[in-house]
Amino acid sequence: MFLGQYRHSLDDKGRMIVPARYRELLDGTIYLTQGFDQNLRVLPEAAFVSIYERVTEMSSTNPTARQLRRLIFSTAQQVDIDSNGRILIPKYLREVAHLSSEAIVVGVGEALEIWSPDAWDTQNQLLQDADSNAERFAALDI
Repeated sequence: MFLGQYRHSLDDKGRMIVPARYRELLDGTIYLTQGFDQNLRVLPEAAFVSIYERVTEMSSTNPTARQLRRLIFSTAQQVDIDSNGRILIPKYLREVAHLSSEAIVVGVGEALEIWSPDAWDTQNQLLQDADSNAERFAALDI
């Protein structure tokens, strides 16, 4: 399970160190894809395959299902963690998430998210609003 948040730098080639705590959970093939909030998602193979199976079961005649396929799969990239614990974030994905020299890596249970510091600050401010949280999450029954 991926928990917590970390700030990491990106080098000139777009490589970022994956926090050591996460590396042991990402042993093997991993996938990087566009998230839903101008962020990126890092998924272990099993989680990516699960999403793949669910999305490809959706009817291709449904326009929303087609858009979801495009969003996830056209931006997906299989990546490796190098011997220095880094992943290479392709330029097109760095542009999607507005990443330049720093990134915030956030554990969200089954996956990681990678955010630009500015976007994460905005997201985090939303998450700190207790009144809005009570209303927003009430229907989720947790």
